[in-house]
Amino acid sequence: MRRALASVMENSTDSTRGQPLALRALKRKAELEAALDATPVDHKTARNDLEVVITALGNLLTGDVDHLSEATAAELNRVLEQNKHLAITA
Repeated sequence: MRRALASVMENSTDSTRGQPLALRALKRKAELEAALDATPVDHKTARNDLEVVITALGNLLTGDVDHLSEATAAELNRVLEQNKHLAITA
């Protein structure tokens, strides 16, 4: 018997391609925060993984997000791509 999945999360990293990078990162951060809220406290590894990426995105999204430096933009893109499958269930 197959178990039904509790939730299916859209991969905003792929679905928001073509939009401004800061907007893509903010959307992904919001998704990950929602996933963190839905993750049971006893799933420490999953919660830690989410918290690390949420913090990384938050640290990169400071200052003028409408005019990102090249270094910040490159790092934001790296974090988004590297973690685009985090908290996504099929």
